[in-house]
Amino acid sequence: MPVLIFIDTAEGHVKKASLEAICYGAKIAEQLNTAAEGIVLSEVKDDLASLGKYGVTKIHHVNSVALNHLDAQVYIKVIAQIAETTRAKIIVFSNNADGKAIAPGLSVRLKAGLVSGAVTLPDTSKGFTLKKTVFSGKAFANVSVNTDKKIIALNPNAYKIETRDGVAEMIPFQAAVDDGKVKVTKVTKASGEIPLTEAEIVVSGGRGLKGPENWGMIEDLAKSLHAALACSRPVADAHWRPHNEHVGQTGIAIAPNLYIAIGISGAIQHLAGVNRSKTIVVINKDPEAPFFKAADYGIVGDAFEVVPKFTEAIKKLKGIA
Repeated sequence: MPVLIFIDTAEGHVKKASLEAICYGAKIAEQLNTAAEGIVLSEVKDDLASLGKYGVTKIHHVNSVALNHLDAQVYIKVIAQIAETTRAKIIVFSNNADGKAIAPGLSVRLKAGLVSGAVTLPDTSKGFTLKKTVFSGKAFANVSVNTDKKIIALNPNAYKIETRDGVAEMIPFQAAVDDGKVKVTKVTKASGEIPLTEAEIVVSGGRGLKGPENWGMIEDLAKSLHAALACSRPVADAHWRPHNEHVGQTGIAIAPNLYIAIGISGAIQHLAGVNRSKTIVVINKDPEAPFFKAADYGIVGDAFEVVPKFTEAIKKLKGIA
């Protein structure tokens, strides 16, 4: 009875969040003295066998063009088939958009307890207890799962990626794949070199930048750090930046290693979408800005003076002309 890990992909490539989920699931398997096995649905360009270095011993691959686009109901039925065949008791997802779409429905289908937003390994000393985020990341809760089958959705960037020696055995799985009710007729890709949800570093701007014509210095800083660009909701609403860059409770929730907020006051709705960042740096000329209370580092100063000097220092440190 292995621990199964859903390996999420996009355009044929494995997502970074899935590597975290694999390492996390492999560690749970070690705790329970069993094996960690992956599930991949859809056609994939990456070398899946190489994922063995993250801890999976086998990968059950349903290589079907019908699964190239997510239809949660179809995915749930296929994953349930694999779970029943392998007699798995624990299934791990990343708590990203796809995981949030699939895990709850799978929980109902398998009659499995679900913990979404997990941030630690389970405590198995007295049952099966997990620590998870609640209230948009403002608090934590310890949740005990008493069901025979269990589903865990791990928060992105909550578990360290580690490698080891190993190659996964590829197991083609012949699943019954239903015709999905969702038909993709067109795909419009968001601009930007680095997807926000996958970014290690994010540079974000707010109304303090006064207008879209001043975004050049934000882009310059992001480029020097190889970071993704983001913005607050008022900026997106004013059409200074595209809505796919909007981070916050009503936008994209992110968890980078470094989040740099420039000219953003730090309203609670914005903070709810970025408070899982490992390190938060705030640049704002208002010393009373709420964001400073959540910041690990703060710079009180005019962004138009601070940011160019900040960028210049980074380029000098990196030897960038």
